[in-house]
Amino acid sequence: MDRELSEAIAGMPYVSLADPLKARAAMRDLSATLSGEPEGDPRVDVTDRAIPEGVPVRVYRPHRPAGPALVYFHGGGFVTGDLGNEHRRCLGFAAELGIVVVSVDYRLAPEHPFPAPFEDAWAATAWTHAHAAGLGADPGRVAVGGGSAGGGLAAAVALRARDEGGPPLAFQLLLYPVLDDRMDTPSMRAYTEPPLFNRGEVEQMWRHYLGPDRGTPGWETPVYAAPARARDLSGLPPAYVLAAEADPLRDEDLAYARRMIEAGVPVELRHVPGVYHGFDGVLSAAVARRALADQHAALRGAFRLGPGEPGPDPGQRGTSSD
Repeated sequence: MDRELSEAIAGMPYVSLADPLKARAAMRDLSATLSGEPEGDPRVDVTDRAIPEGVPVRVYRPHRPAGPALVYFHGGGFVTGDLGNEHRRCLGFAAELGIVVVSVDYRLAPEHPFPAPFEDAWAATAWTHAHAAGLGADPGRVAVGGGSAGGGLAAAVALRARDEGGPPLAFQLLLYPVLDDRMDTPSMRAYTEPPLFNRGEVEQMWRHYLGPDRGTPGWETPVYAAPARARDLSGLPPAYVLAAEADPLRDEDLAYARRMIEAGVPVELRHVPGVYHGFDGVLSAAVARRALADQHAALRGAFRLGPGEPGPDPGQRGTSSD
């Protein structure tokens, strides 16, 4: 395990999904531990609003928009998290790349199991595409992205957009995404104990997200709930996939990336050794700062952005959490 990440574990609150209310409080504590006080950036206007479907979003509009837009979904096992979790990551994307970012505060399980979070993610993506011009963005250069549960939502939105012929998506940014409820991989069997995100928490996550009917006779997990169940991955937008070695989700992420490659989807895959789930939120660690810089580079390449004005190291303005 990376030494700096190992040292950071000691100061992290443990987020167990067994009790959703306690989990949400623990996630707020974790986010505060990692991120500190919210920051702004003079290059970006940040506005909280609700789209007509009633979904709260936070819009990051750079003063000098470059054209693309990214719809971003936070992590938290479909049970925890809010717009504050990924504020610094989204602010950094907007400030450093000049892209519009729409961060989505989708409904949470178990009060709102699938399909509610997915429908919120879909509605926000459709809204961003429809209102791109008003946001200072190009409707032909809209991407989706997210970490953990948010990465799973991004992958599911990309599948539905392909299936329904739009809205057209230019890219998927999938950071250690939640993809497969079958939980039958070597990494899922290997990482079973706290303090890291582990198999037990993955089981709780799927129980909350899929609801009480899961496992009953005739039950079949919907593809948009668990994108790895999709039989055909052809026709999806280009993707960047980040996988962490010491993560129960590692192998489903690697398998999804491989299947997209085999289906002809352009994929940039990053597997980082010696790191755990959500590691790139611990920006006290050099490996996390490198990962975040790599995400910036991936978006810059996907959107064919020029080098732009040099900005500060993304790790210098704070941290973000999954």
